[in-house]
Amino acid sequence: MVQRILEPGQIEALDHSAIARIRLPERATLFATRAARLRKLAEGNPIAGYVRLMAVLVDAQQKTLEQGFSARMPSADAIAQAQQHSMPLVPALSPDRDTAWHDVLHQLLDSVAAAGQVTPTLAGVLSALRAMPADELERQADAMLAQRFNEVAPATAPFIMAALQVVWTDLASRLAERDIPYVDTPGVCPVCGGPPVASVVRVGGRYQGYRYLQCGLCGSESHMVRVKCSNCESTKGIAYHGIEGVSEALKAESCDECHTYRKIGYQEKDFDFEPLADDLASLTLDLLMNEAGYRRSGPNPLLWPEVPSDE
Repeated sequence: MVQRILEPGQIEALDHSAIARIRLPERATLFATRAARLRKLAEGNPIAGYVRLMAVLVDAQQKTLEQGFSARMPSADAIAQAQQHSMPLVPALSPDRDTAWHDVLHQLLDSVAAAGQVTPTLAGVLSALRAMPADELERQADAMLAQRFNEVAPATAPFIMAALQVVWTDLASRLAERDIPYVDTPGVCPVCGGPPVASVVRVGGRYQGYRYLQCGLCGSESHMVRVKCSNCESTKGIAYHGIEGVSEALKAESCDECHTYRKIGYQEKDFDFEPLADDLASLTLDLLMNEAGYRRSGPNPLLWPEVPSDE
């Protein structure tokens, strides 16, 4: 008798009741949905002006994709190597990173400027980015992707990250689920190697009731069991925090083992919850968590922290 050994991907393909381990982003709707959510969340928000500016930037991201931008896809050999070594398929933090994002950045800057209402401060930021040489753009990208906060310029960082997001979202949206490797490092996106920005408990179809971590770079979502720290994977000391009188759809999931937190949303309480947008627009919850002695597991790609000077 000959026995056939099935790989994990083949098992999932045969078992329609298996939990979907990955949700790849929808190229046609990801940024449009995010921009709409940001505009809704800007109403009455303490940082309404900034949230609306980011909505304009996210609109520009969607426009760039609609104009036909197409990134360089990984080869069959690269896919096989990533699967063999359990490493991200198209890592963004790589010396071989596609420099197409430089052109994307300038398209985004033009779109934001064309949208109007450019303040003197914003005009200065856009000018600084246009004048930034290619090697400095790459240094800034490396610093952001590696979370070396003291090397990141907070004012220009969201625009650089937005350009990177366009490239890697385009890549992720055109990959096949079967090609996505199983990675060894917890919490790391198996597509691009980026960290999650927030998590969401989804409703509907094969995703019903399951928690997914959304990558802050490429928008891919990876399944992770609930009531488990998405930073250190501990199941001890997990707690959930909210703000009284504010939507029950958004909580901060804290861990007493690593003293970090990451926000989590529940679609059953607000179907329109969008991890990156809702995380960005809930700065008050961040302040409360910081006061309680917890630190963020990682920044929101569209809002970078100011690092105090050592001087």
